[in-house]
Amino acid sequence: MVWEELARAILPGGDVLTLRRRGGDFEIRCNLLELMSSRNPASERTMARLACARVARETAHVLIGGLGMGYTVRAVLGEIGPEGRITVAELVPQVVAWNRGPLAALAARPLEDRRVTVHQGDVARLIRANPGAFDAILIDVDNGPGAVLFEANRFLYSADGVKLIASGLAPGGVFALWAADPSPDFERAIAAGGFKSERVDIDVRGKNGPQHSIYVVQAG
Repeated sequence: MVWEELARAILPGGDVLTLRRRGGDFEIRCNLLELMSSRNPASERTMARLACARVARETAHVLIGGLGMGYTVRAVLGEIGPEGRITVAELVPQVVAWNRGPLAALAARPLEDRRVTVHQGDVARLIRANPGAFDAILIDVDNGPGAVLFEANRFLYSADGVKLIASGLAPGGVFALWAADPSPDFERAIAAGGFKSERVDIDVRGKNGPQHSIYVVQAG
């Protein structure tokens, strides 16, 4: 089966996001590179579980940076209680529209849950405006520190970026960050910020497939 292009979004810098479908599989590509797919959301589910296990889940306020295809939102909804809240920061309005349209059924329409609020804008700017506001922050805005597609996101993987993310956490909070590959440079950036971290590697398509990494950083 060939891929069918469903929609495009042209970003302010000229990059093009393309939403494609082949049978039951969906992809979002940035120019010619795969940014995300629907094939195996195991790493999104793992990130949600690892982060939410470390906070008071019944009343947690969780910030998710990067909507993706909705899998992270759905996974966090399954971890928090009825009084918990999720704020999703998504920079690209078309991605939000796709999640309300052709992608909605993939993660069982998580944006329709009353606990979810979508903020259209940059996650770093939202954190700066809300210091100490979140019990957990999950960052999945790019392909990770070793495979950055959008130059503006590189800051988040620096020592200053780690400090900024941590500044958005309430006492005892935790943040988790998705990466396409393990990154020694990012681990050094975490240590330079004075934080300790845990890295969990996930085989997403069997032992011969790609291995994604989740970094979990506990606030002091």
